[in-house]
Amino acid sequence: MLPEDDANRQIANEFIVNINRLNNRTIQLQPEARGWQNVVETFTNDYASTMRQYPHRMIALLIDFDEDEDRLSYVKHQIPDDLKNRVFVLGVFSEPERLRKDINKGFQKIGEALAKDCSDNTNELWGHDLLKHNKTELDRMISSVKPFLFN
Repeated sequence: MLPEDDANRQIANEFIVNINRLNNRTIQLQPEARGWQNVVETFTNDYASTMRQYPHRMIALLIDFDEDEDRLSYVKHQIPDDLKNRVFVLGVFSEPERLRKDINKGFQKIGEALAKDCSDNTNELWGHDLLKHNKTELDRMISSVKPFLFN
């Protein structure tokens, strides 16, 4: 997982740590890239080539969408065609701080709730207005990622 900022890193970390059926040895949380454009640049410059060396490696790019409806399309166009099926772009439609305020939960509890949704096949938090735009990416991830993440 490659997070944009500390808020996304905290959510991802708690996703990994707090789920009881997660095989956490299969996930690496990278340091935050400090900006969504840096996520794209870091992926392109540092991770794309190693993904070609390891054909089973996948990555989730965790970005703030800052209410920009075109951001997902832009980011996906930066992903090389041969890697598109192994790269997932997820994030809060605005920013994690707004989600935290909306649901009155800290980043740790958000990460835990998102992981619980994944393991329980529910959409309680993933269905929130600030997260529901992730549905297509989540659906894409299910067949690829879920079999080796959840025991």
